[in-house]
Order: sequence, then C-alpha cells, then structure tokens
Amino acid sequence: MSAASPYPHLLAPLDLGFTQLRNRVLMGSMHTGLEDRRKHFPRLAAYFAERARGGVGLIVTGGFSPNIEGWLLPLASKLSTSASARAHRLITDAVHAEGGKIALQILHAGRYSYHPLSVAPSRIKSPITPFTPRELPAHGVERQIRAFARCAALAREAGYDGVEIMGSEGYFINQFLAPGTNLRNDHYGGSLENRQRLAIEIVERSRAAVGKDFIIIYRQSLIDLVPGGQTWSEIVQLARAIETAGATLINTGIGWHEARVPTIVTSVPRAAFAWVTKKLKAEGLKIPLITTNRINAPDVAEQLLADGYADMVSMARPLLADADFVKKAAENRADEINTCIACNQACLDHTFRNKLVSCLVNPRAAHETELNYAPADVKKRIAVVGAGPAGLACAAVLAERGHAVDLFDSADEIGGQFNMAKRVPGKEEFYETIRYFKRRIEVTGVKLQLGKRVDAEQLKAAGYDEVVIATGVLPRNPKIPGQADGEAAGRVLSYVDVLRGGAAVGKRVALIGAGGIGFDVAEFLASDGHSTTLDLPAWQREWGVGDPEDARGGVAGVIRDVPPSPREIWLLQRKPGKPGAGLGKTSGWVHRASLQMKQVKMIPGLNYEAIEAGGLRVSYGEKRERPQLIEVDHIVLCAGQESLRELEEPLKLAGVSVHRIGGADVAAELDAKRAIDQGCRLAARL
Repeated sequence: MSAASPYPHLLAPLDLGFTQLRNRVLMGSMHTGLEDRRKHFPRLAAYFAERARGGVGLIVTGGFSPNIEGWLLPLASKLSTSASARAHRLITDAVHAEGGKIALQILHAGRYSYHPLSVAPSRIKSPITPFTPRELPAHGVERQIRAFARCAALAREAGYDGVEIMGSEGYFINQFLAPGTNLRNDHYGGSLENRQRLAIEIVERSRAAVGKDFIIIYRQSLIDLVPGGQTWSEIVQLARAIETAGATLINTGIGWHEARVPTIVTSVPRAAFAWVTKKLKAEGLKIPLITTNRINAPDVAEQLLADGYADMVSMARPLLADADFVKKAAENRADEINTCIACNQACLDHTFRNKLVSCLVNPRAAHETELNYAPADVKKRIAVVGAGPAGLACAAVLAERGHAVDLFDSADEIGGQFNMAKRVPGKEEFYETIRYFKRRIEVTGVKLQLGKRVDAEQLKAAGYDEVVIATGVLPRNPKIPGQADGEAAGRVLSYVDVLRGGAAVGKRVALIGAGGIGFDVAEFLASDGHSTTLDLPAWQREWGVGDPEDARGGVAGVIRDVPPSPREIWLLQRKPGKPGAGLGKTSGWVHRASLQMKQVKMIPGLNYEAIEAGGLRVSYGEKRERPQLIEVDHIVLCAGQESLRELEEPLKLAGVSVHRIGGADVAAELDAKRAIDQGCRLAARL
C-alpha cells in the first residue's frame, strides 16, 4: 500500500499464493445475455476488456451452466465441450491483453430453470418459475458433480484464470443446503453433513480437475432470507469445509431470488449486508472473503476493507455504470465516477425479460462495439435546450466528441425531473447522477446557462448547426369535474407541487394515478421525510431481517416493525388490474410491499366523477357503479405527463436542424432509461 493512495486498502494487491490480483475489486457476476449466443462473444469480449482496462482486479462472467439440466433458459449459456471452450478464447485473450484476470461462473439453476428439464434435490416447485423440477436420484446427483468438475477444467482450457462456483442465491447447490428445499433421505439429504455433501464434493472434484494454480471462488449464501434457510452454525461449518476442499476465495451471497426481502434495489442501504461477511471473517477462516451488495462508491468499499469486514469487495452493477470506476478511484477522480443508482431498469429487469443488458446511467454498457463516442469528423456548434437527464447526457457526449455545446435550462439547477426523484425516500442515489453530470459537463467543456429561457428566434439568430430539444414534460391535467371550482380547487395539487414545491399536504390524501410517479408520491407522503435507506437498523426492522445465528435463514420468527404512515393515503388508478403493473419487474414488488406495510390503500378500476368540497367522488367500472365520496384533505394529480416541445415547429419553419429527445419526444411516465439512451445515441451520431 502506498501512503499517497487515495484508497490504500481498496487498491492494495491481493496475494493468492500462486497468483496476485492487482487490487481488491472483484467485478461480480452479471448476466448480460451476450453469454447465451456465440455470435455475441465479440461484444462480450469488448465489454469485459473495457472493464479490465479500467483496472478491475478480477472479473467474474455471467453464469454458464455445466450441462443442459442446469440451463437458466432453453439454449442459454453453457460450457460443456472443448469446442465451446475454444470459442471462449476470444474473451479471455481480450481481458488478458488489458492486464486483467477473469473467472467463469459455473451456475446450475436447479429448480430456478425456466424449462421442463429442470432438476433439483426434491420435487418442489419454485414460486418464481413455472416448471416443477424432477428429483434427482443418487446417480443423477453424481452426474451433476462430474459436470461441474468438467466445466471447471474446460474453463481452464478456455484461458480463464479461475471459476466461481455459484452456491448461493437459491440456485442448485443452495437448494441442497437448505432444509426447506431438500427433503431427501439419502446421503445427499437429511442430516447437515448430507445436505452439505454436494457443495463440498463439487469443490473437491473441481480442484482436482484444475490443479493447484487456478482460482476457485465459492459463492456461499451467508443469509438465505427465506423460511427453511440455513442457520449460522450451518453456514460456518460449510465455509470451513469449503476452505478445506480447496477454494481460493469465498464470495458472499445474499438472499434467494424468491426472498421477500429486497437485497439490491435502490432503497436498500449501501453495504446493507456487509455485516454478515464480517461475522464470517470473525470465525477465523484463512482464505480471503469477499463482501457484496449495494457497494457503489470507492469510499464505502475502502472503509469496509479498512474496518476488517472483508478482504475484497464485489461490485457488479457499479461496473456497468462506469467501466473506469477503479481507474478513476486510483487517479483521485472519484467525483467523475458514474455511480450505479441500483434502479435495475436496464440490467436485471432486462435479464428477466430476456433482453440484452445495458445500464440506465451508461447506455454503452454491453453495447461498446455499437455505441462509440469517437471524435467527430466535423465539429459543430450545437444547442441543447433542457438540462434534465436526456439533455445532460446528450450535451456531455457531444462535447466529449469535440462539438461546441451550449446547454440551456430555465431552472436554476441541472437535473430536471431527477430533482424530484431524489427527494423520494429510497431514491437518494439520484443525487449521485446529478453530481456526476454536473462534473461531466465541467470536464467536457459544455457551456452551461441556467436560469435562461431561450426562444426559437434567439436560437436561430445564434446560428447553431443543430438544436436538440430536451425540454421535458409538463404534468397532464386530467380535468376532473369540479377541479377548478371554488373551495374544491384549493384541495388539488400536482405532484410537482408536492415533490418540488414543498406544498403542505393534509392527513387524508387521494393520489390520482398509480404509475411510477403515484408510487413515488405515496412513498414520500407515507414516510413523511424519514428514509430507512439512510438508517440501516430501521431498514432491517422494517423488512424483518435478523441474524441467522438467531433466526433460521435470517427471517424465521422475525417480526417486522414498520412505523405507521402519518397520513391516510388512497392510491387510485382508472384501469383495472394491479396498481403499479408497469413498474420494474425486479423492483415493483418492493414498492408495492412497502406501501402495503404502510397501509396505503391501492384501488384500481375507478372513475373520477367529481372533486367536491368534501373530497373526491368516484365510481367503479364501466357501468359507473357504487358511487361514493372519498373524504380527503387534498387530491394530488399524478396522472401522467405531456411533452413540452413548443420550440420545435418554429425552429423547423426557420430551417434549423432540430432533434428532440427524452420527455420532449415521448411523455410516457418519466423514463430516464430511454431519455439518457436517446441522448447518448443522438450525440454519437451528430
């Protein structure tokens, strides 16, 4: 360690005996979809090479199954032949050319497989998959063990520096370990020693297959967060056995995919589960331990290592967000890191919809070969109107490519709609995106002009080569009868009044619209300013997270302690069906569960008949049945948006080359993923 290093523990080498890692940063496994087709391997190689060039100590790939039964999906990623291993040389050579090291993750999905060939320790269907697995006979278990060892040997043949054996997150190995999913009565079930036999034999056989000078990471679940999960004594006993079996490192796994406790969404506190790695470290294991989950900043990682929580830190999504994370930290440029906001919208949500992964704040992630920010052949003068996410992303990339960029906004701060999102409890990470863009426009030389509303005449007179309209949206007015009448009008607010204007809201409130904005406003009002995301003990009480030493799986018998909402809240929507159905696949359930715990009433299929002095009159269904008055102090309109593009037609008529992006283009909710992607792609073309 150098005394001059800004992060001496994080950037210190890690000696593994037969090899050395250049720092303590592990790029954790993240399935991108590029793994599933050999034709995508050039893109996968470019993706990993960029992270190796950015300084990551050790990269772990997305999961590759050791055989067909272990597939996540039909025809998904698999490594089981020498021919396949040769194809992987493209990936490993690209990483090694950049001075990096890479390990292949071996992932057998077990009952989490989305296909009818799935196998498991017992014939118990997963709550998150449609297929009931076949229970493996003893000789079938042996076949799976051999497949793991063969896959490890093929990984070495393919040029990988190691493998990670996925024994966590509720996948195949984890299913054998937990008594809730292992009902066997042979030598792979029943007693603790029998339930742990599979994991130990896989590590032993894999070590025998690859030799002593090859990294084997074992991903161990240290807290299952499901009923019927493991106890702490079981976890410790397994960790010691895995060490003896030949593992080089143990990587922390947190929770099963079916767990009803959030583990990685943005409302989870930073490093919320690092304590469980520290707890294992205190048990005296000799091999290094890796901690993980919601660690997205170098100062957080540095402190964890300095305080003895772990020997290494795993970050997956933060290295989607910024491939140069480690390099920037080492160069004391942490303020330039594009921070992962844990939104899941372009990464995990894409994975679970069988789409290629990207990143909301960095659309280049996994698209490095197609989205390039090379210097422009012809340098132009370009005006970008609107400093929300779309305009900021576009302006920064344009300037990076050498264009002269003027960025205008009538507000006195950058960020647009993110300035409302950041005020919602659980979305504090949005401050980081605003911080990042503020620094980015400084570094790239964008000329920022805040508090300035420009019109078409001014833009035309300035003689810009191109004008980009990123002026965003206005709240849509649903024009409910009585909305503007007398006393009733004083009860009506927009979401902007509440989130940005700080409007006082009474004790009983109806929210019109149950999309993303309605859910955000409901969370804001139900929490009354207190965010458990910034209060780990309170967050643990709210979600019922206990110590696995006291509660099996970390949840058995733990009673949730949820502070009551200071308001009675109705979250209403016109269309029938589940409120919030359009929320993210991996985060929507968290938002719904949070509001349910706070006793927010979510009601679909309503007609808004009138706003009256006493509140909101509604009816139900197409026949407008059961009319009733919901007595409330205030009604907050969260009924969507309309694009703000008043500049477009005058500029076009004046012969100016005009482009529109973000909310100014499509006012569908507040889609920052689409907005930033549009801005970056337009800037890459101009």
